[in-house]
Amino acid sequence: MKILLIGAGGREHALGWKLKQSPLCRELICAPGNAGIAQIARCIPVRVDDVEGLVALTQTEHVDFVVVGPETPLVLGLADKLRAIGIPVFGPSKAAAQLEGSKIFMKNLCRKYNIPTAAYDCFTDIPKAHAFIDRLGAPIVIKADGLAAGKGVVVSTTVAEAKDAVNDMLSGNAFGNAGASIVIEEFLEGEEISYFAISDGINLLPLNSAQDHKRVGDGDTGPNTGGMGAYSPARLMTPEMEQIVITTILEPTVKAMAAEGCPFTGVYFAGLMVLNDVPKLLEYNVRFGDPECQTLMLRLTSDLVDMLYAAATGHLETVNPQWSPNPSLCVVMAANGYPAEYTKNTVIKNLDKAAELPDVHIFHAGTTEKDGQILANGGRVLGICATGPDVQSARNAAYKAVDMIDWPEGFCRRDIAWRALS
Repeated sequence: MKILLIGAGGREHALGWKLKQSPLCRELICAPGNAGIAQIARCIPVRVDDVEGLVALTQTEHVDFVVVGPETPLVLGLADKLRAIGIPVFGPSKAAAQLEGSKIFMKNLCRKYNIPTAAYDCFTDIPKAHAFIDRLGAPIVIKADGLAAGKGVVVSTTVAEAKDAVNDMLSGNAFGNAGASIVIEEFLEGEEISYFAISDGINLLPLNSAQDHKRVGDGDTGPNTGGMGAYSPARLMTPEMEQIVITTILEPTVKAMAAEGCPFTGVYFAGLMVLNDVPKLLEYNVRFGDPECQTLMLRLTSDLVDMLYAAATGHLETVNPQWSPNPSLCVVMAANGYPAEYTKNTVIKNLDKAAELPDVHIFHAGTTEKDGQILANGGRVLGICATGPDVQSARNAAYKAVDMIDWPEGFCRRDIAWRALS
């Protein structure tokens, strides 16, 4: 098949790297891609939010199968338009993508179908939201209803902080239209896990777990980011825990989405909070996580194209993914200043040498190429990944590669997988 991969981040580089290994992949093209993806695929400069442009591209390029990396084109309805012209696509419909596109849709679905999640209420009115905060107290969690590039969640440690977050969101200052409606929910004290499964609308195929590191600084300090690193599998994910997640959260969601008239085809990314060995659903994303995807692709030993195409065409029962028992780890290198204003167009050197280290893989996120040099042009710029017989070995290998890279304008956390190793 000629496959079109949509996206430009580290997740897409990892997906492309794995798709390319399949004997089912005759040619891989990517829109818009980045400097790393350009080394394995032909990149075409169509933005991920240009739905009409992407649909036209599939026709001019005679694409056989589309894999959608990020959430934005899914929420905008790209999958529906592709299915309407007979092109198989891995990714949910616009209606099903509301699971990520609207926190309110997701929370109300959980309430209606008894899927365990944090207690919550929804607001568009500032005084009512303030009154709810006074009633619940702090710590408390404020979430923008719409898409906010992974940054629309504020964990407030005081009532005053929470009210400020509400004011910022509902005034439109913080996230524009994405914050016009908000969810306020109880703060769950526990440990977060990311769990992934694929559905064809009817069948569910459990994949694997990872643990992300959301905050910018070591020891989980500082503001939330799109993710500063991850490792897989997550330390708390026992076979018993996995069974609970599948039977109490994922399988009920598959049935709920079908019952609501929007069966879900694609990947369920369940953000979970585990408290006393009991998992609750914090949120759903409708695409692979970034940087969790990088760790999953390093551990997947079976054919990714086979698996995603089976989901896209309603034959998920025919595949059985195999995983390496060895853990994997990803350290994100970001531009100085991230997640606020960050430095752009700085030169990154020594990437090739770092990538030659044993068990190391480097995935590009925010990069471009100019005059033979790799430049940083995003907030999160590189995913330095490694595998090993244990988490410590994988971490050692990843940080050895980090230390070889010559990029003074970049930084990373130095404690990825600290929970697994503490």
